[in-house]
Amino acid sequence: MPNTLSDENIKQVLEGISVPPQPQVLVDIHMEQAAPNVDIDRIAELIRQDIGLAGTVLKVVNSKYFGLANKISSIQQAVELLGKDCIVNIVNGLAIKSELSDEAIVAMSRFWDSATDVALVAATLAKQVGLQNVDEAYALGLFHCCGMPLLMTRFSNYNNIIEQAFSGTDERIIDTENRHFNTNHAVVGYFVAKSWNLPSHLCELIAEQYNLSTIFDAEKRFHYESNKKNLLAILKMAQDICDIHQVLGKQDTNHDWEKYSSPILEYIGLSQYDYDNLKEGFDDMGSIL
Repeated sequence: MPNTLSDENIKQVLEGISVPPQPQVLVDIHMEQAAPNVDIDRIAELIRQDIGLAGTVLKVVNSKYFGLANKISSIQQAVELLGKDCIVNIVNGLAIKSELSDEAIVAMSRFWDSATDVALVAATLAKQVGLQNVDEAYALGLFHCCGMPLLMTRFSNYNNIIEQAFSGTDERIIDTENRHFNTNHAVVGYFVAKSWNLPSHLCELIAEQYNLSTIFDAEKRFHYESNKKNLLAILKMAQDICDIHQVLGKQDTNHDWEKYSSPILEYIGLSQYDYDNLKEGFDDMGSIL
């Protein structure tokens, strides 16, 4: 396993990376790297807060250069495997590529903030309900809408359309996107996740996250891998707790959750009362959101 990657390796890794990192996170990482005693755990925590950086780090560590037997989804583990020098090269490479305008930074701020919030809540929920794959819950929460910023940069009216999509006009959010753009953020996100070498089941979940009527309808008896189903249930709970319908869609009602909360909670083994208590607990933990 190489300890460092060449400039050419880094250039190849960065090809196709289109989700821009948050400028402030880049600044914070550069400041940490300049400190006399670099705290690799602090750098890992900063990377965990940013989709573009986290995706790139996972792409590198899961690439052919490292030859891992199994792909990993843990940002902490990836940073430890890569080491400080490699992380510096990646951050510098992305910093050069991500010269965003002030308008673009403002437009994407809702997306960046909501992704981190959903990831934190998903990881916490996974612990609370006794799931073993906490890192995967965090990764799915962070990357579940990674296709959105690409569509934002491609279509000037994307924010307006996504607000319409959350209004419940169509059966699924992605149905509205499909009508307007002939694609949607779940499909785009799937290919972004694939390009980042995320584990295949996480890529599939990003693509399938809106197929709730099929996956959670007991009468349809649709077979869906239990690990993926657990993660999808956690994701949907986290989205509701974080009020994604308000943050991204500017809607008062979470139509997805209204339609599918009962089968999701039944599957995960929670009553409505239990879930309401969980939500109240997150309200009390407001400092993380």
